[in-house]
Amino acid sequence: MSIKPGLVGEITHIVTEAETAATYGSGLVPTLSTPHLVALMENAARETVQAYLPENQSTVGTMIDLQHLAPTPVGMEVHLRAEVLAVEGRRLRLHIEAWDEVEKIGRCEHERFIIDWERFMQRVAQKEHQIRG
Repeated sequence: MSIKPGLVGEITHIVTEAETAATYGSGLVPTLSTPHLVALMENAARETVQAYLPENQSTVGTMIDLQHLAPTPVGMEVHLRAEVLAVEGRRLRLHIEAWDEVEKIGRCEHERFIIDWERFMQRVAQKEHQIRG
């Protein structure tokens, strides 16, 4: 595996009305919601490492420790930068920061695990079978 500490990835995103706290129900304000900031940070982390994995592997988020520092209005661009801090077997630890066009809006420590896609989906199917019979 060629995922190593220091690997960096970046993404950008334009905030839409559908991503606001008012729309999510996580608040009443028409600004980027914390749940969507989490999703953007996870996406930045996944994008950073995915190209370095075999086709049959991906990653899933297992922990995020987030600080949402400032509001971002609809239509503003958000830039995210993810950096791999540590690789411990299948466990990846990353640091992610997000800025809008004015200031830093968030930072987090994030953990992801490398999964085998088929094995993971078999486990999901087994769980579905337990519930639905």
